[in-house]
Amino acid sequence: MLQIHFTPEDLTKVRVAGSPDPLWETVFSIFRLRYHGPQLIFGKWRRETAGARRRTDLEVLLPLIPGGYFPDFLTPAEADEGLEAGLEALMRTPAERLRRELGLLARQRSGLPSWLTPLATGDRHLLDRVARAVRAQHDAAVAPIWAEARAHVEVDRAKRGRAFLDGGCEGLLRSYLPLMRWNPPVLEIDSFRYERTIHLGGRGLLLVPSYLSWATTDMLQDRRLPQVLVYPIEHGVTSLPAGSVAALIGATRAAVLEAIDAGRTTSELARRVGVSDASISNHTSVLREAGLIRSSRLGKSVLHTMTPLGLALLERPAVARPPIISGPPERG
Repeated sequence: MLQIHFTPEDLTKVRVAGSPDPLWETVFSIFRLRYHGPQLIFGKWRRETAGARRRTDLEVLLPLIPGGYFPDFLTPAEADEGLEAGLEALMRTPAERLRRELGLLARQRSGLPSWLTPLATGDRHLLDRVARAVRAQHDAAVAPIWAEARAHVEVDRAKRGRAFLDGGCEGLLRSYLPLMRWNPPVLEIDSFRYERTIHLGGRGLLLVPSYLSWATTDMLQDRRLPQVLVYPIEHGVTSLPAGSVAALIGATRAAVLEAIDAGRTTSELARRVGVSDASISNHTSVLREAGLIRSSRLGKSVLHTMTPLGLALLERPAVARPPIISGPPERG
């Protein structure tokens, strides 16, 4: 179990990242090669990226990301500002940090390939090779799904935002059940493979939603670094409604209704259904007048959610969650 202890000051410094982290997603794309996750969610992605991944890059990355622990320098905090900022920070990793983190990896993996030894002494050419491999893996496996990942994260943020408005920071933390359990002043996560306790000590916590993570959360190993908790988002795994529903309200409108899931904005729906914002506005207007959805202002966006009548039309329960599938922890 992982236990994260909050002080009152920490509760004022909890944030939810505004988008997926490009380097965390790249690392998780390597995990998905070993631990596939649900075929229904990740199968299409694996098939489409299989041919784009380069063996030479994987040969560099796989020993660094073997499953379980991987070095923190691969996911620097600067990646919150984008891929380029993250890669620049990676290439500036001090030699002492490389030695320390690769030494920990070697102890946990009973050694490292001989070609990695110079990296542990701060070899800049080899570090540049690692950075190029990370970029290539990102371009092959993450960039093609970036728009979809962002759309999913926007939905998750809307859900977390509503939880915060209803119950403040503690309401936000409670919204992560069943993945995490808020037992004030401690956030408990059962999916870690060993006991670990972290005291935030006033530093706060950045919650980072991830598209390619699955079933488990993740944190940096070095407690001196900014505190980050990466968590898997919920994937709305559904298919097109039955033909009778599509015939009743039209195929595109049925797809819009299905895509709303737990709540989506107009722009999110446009990306998922593949039509313009104006077209979505027209379809949601009809669905709203029919009593199938509700629409409410959320900042500069309009958030659409399904009514009980809309859920009944699709023959879905009031709350639709993917199953939590147990599997090997991504990292402890």
